[in-house]
Amino acid sequence: MTYDSNNIFAKILRGEIPCKKIDEDEHTLSFADINPQAPVHILVIPKGAYCDWADFAATASAVEMAAFTKAIHRVAELTGISKTGYRVISNTGLDSHQEVPHLHMHVLGGAPVGPLVLAKS
Repeated sequence: MTYDSNNIFAKILRGEIPCKKIDEDEHTLSFADINPQAPVHILVIPKGAYCDWADFAATASAVEMAAFTKAIHRVAELTGISKTGYRVISNTGLDSHQEVPHLHMHVLGGAPVGPLVLAKS
């Protein structure tokens, strides 16, 4: 997958599309998902142009990686879901149904999120 600088998250980062911001720092932006799958559903994205987890792991700096990890924790704290539990999901590639070619983590909580979804045999 190649990075598309016109993807929706790139447009949000450039301020072309509004978002309900939850948290932001030098390297990350976190905002409410427009189609929430749980009472709390936040997207955490790096500000760098990374297609997916594989791209980020291979090319991001240690500072960016640390900031991304800390942003996920901050979102859980800010939304109160760190007390009861939450799930962090990243889709990478076609088989996972990744829809936006910009790395993003879904942080879901606020209610039981159910068991993990497993592929059918």
